Amino acid sequence: MLARAWGAVLSGVDAIPVRVEVDIGSGLPAFSIVGLPDSTIQEARDRVRGALTNSGEQYPMVRITANLAPSDLRKQGAGLDLVLALGIAVANEQAPPDGLTGRLFCGELGLAGDVRPVRGALQAAEAARSAGLKEIVCAPSNAREAALAGLPVLPVATLKDALDVVRDRVRLAPVVEDAEALLHTTVYSGPDLAQIRDQDHAKRAFEIAAAGGHNILLSGPPGSGKTLLARALPGILPPMTLTEALEVTRIHSAAGLLFPGESLIRTRPFRAPHHGTSASGMVGGGSGFTKPGEITLAHRGVLMMDEFPEFPRSVLESLRQPLEDGFVTVTRSRETKSYPARFMLVAAMNPCPCGHAGTERPCRCPPRTLEIYRQRLSGPLLDRIDMHVPVGRVETKRLLSETDGTRSAVVRERVERARTFGRGRHDTLGVTCNAEIPLGKLIELCALDEATAPILTRAANRYGLSARTVHRVLRLARTIADLDGAESISKAHLHESLTYRVVTKDADL
Repeated sequence: MLARAWGAVLSGVDAIPVRVEVDIGSGLPAFSIVGLPDSTIQEARDRVRGALTNSGEQYPMVRITANLAPSDLRKQGAGLDLVLALGIAVANEQAPPDGLTGRLFCGELGLAGDVRPVRGALQAAEAARSAGLKEIVCAPSNAREAALAGLPVLPVATLKDALDVVRDRVRLAPVVEDAEALLHTTVYSGPDLAQIRDQDHAKRAFEIAAAGGHNILLSGPPGSGKTLLARALPGILPPMTLTEALEVTRIHSAAGLLFPGESLIRTRPFRAPHHGTSASGMVGGGSGFTKPGEITLAHRGVLMMDEFPEFPRSVLESLRQPLEDGFVTVTRSRETKSYPARFMLVAAMNPCPCGHAGTERPCRCPPRTLEIYRQRLSGPLLDRIDMHVPVGRVETKRLLSETDGTRSAVVRERVERARTFGRGRHDTLGVTCNAEIPLGKLIELCALDEATAPILTRAANRYGLSARTVHRVLRLARTIADLDGAESISKAHLHESLTYRVVTKDADL
């Protein structure tokens, strides 16, 4: 007999619906799986046999063939275990075929018949919805996540429970999840800006960066608060929209980073990879099937790169295209995948290897060492970082004083007002912040009047600013104007924007 059912496999950070066909025919006992399965799916033969036997079901000692369609798509993961076992039971006439109709099954099987969670349950549910299916059957740990797709989700803890559903012996209550309600329960637990003494210039820069989604480079001696400032940034960023939260959840689910029972990621990601991270670890890849890297895991959040010049040159240069485009394309021998990578880069570095150049303590770095250190960051990479902010030491007396700074919640309100002020232009363009304004609309949305435009022209000529830098200065000025609630960019807005790229005074221009 032939049985047909639906499963799903991950492809990048998305899921592809898979039509599973199981045929039982005469011949020597064997179980073959065709349709380009990986080794994990091939090993499902042993897991399925053990799960069926230990669940009290008959395992047919005949020739079993399972086809995974579309047959020209490589498939990976253990998410097809459950549907393969149910297909065998139906093909062996141990369960009615109607029980498989209109449902997608995903789950890994243990030898005892327990159903275990898999990566990408949300994507599998979305694939089921796109295929016109009506229900999802999965492990209880995946149920709340899968319910975000809007279809009824039936949680089954064991293969026996799944067979009872297929045989229509039980009526399980579908799991539902209110994603909008979850977003309103977001709680931030990171450091507060008020805990950071002084550094008013850097705090102002972070407020602007948060309002416009701009990249920022901090340079200062060790212990000046660069890392603490970066870790406080998520606390002043606006909450994610439901669309953004679902994007982030898909990525972390595909990477296997969701906590057991977690459904929706509600806080913006904060990733801080070590400077020993490889290029494939940063942008994604791996042998065989590609996996999302750190820049994708930081999508819609913050990528903190401490000790910026210490990262390998190949890693630093691999950031150039994602910083410009908001996505990364990874090509390996078996496949090519594009991953989203719209993140805020916060880079931190010392002024020299010893960290004391430009401070009251003498720098011990030989000139050649200092030159090599600074050459690790290429001009094209620095060109893509909107704000270059120096961070100085804080006096000990100030470190021991009581907290008197502005709290993150107050700054976040100002950031949200600025984003709300610019929402009209953002929604029209399909972007979320000023840093994403496309070049074709930049001159229109960041227009300078006759008195302000010559200032930017003189600055570009005097300091040799590239075209990319000029465009980023305009976007930055637009953000500063939004923070002030101004419809047009004034001289003051442009001057402040320029100070984050060149060392200048108003009188110079």
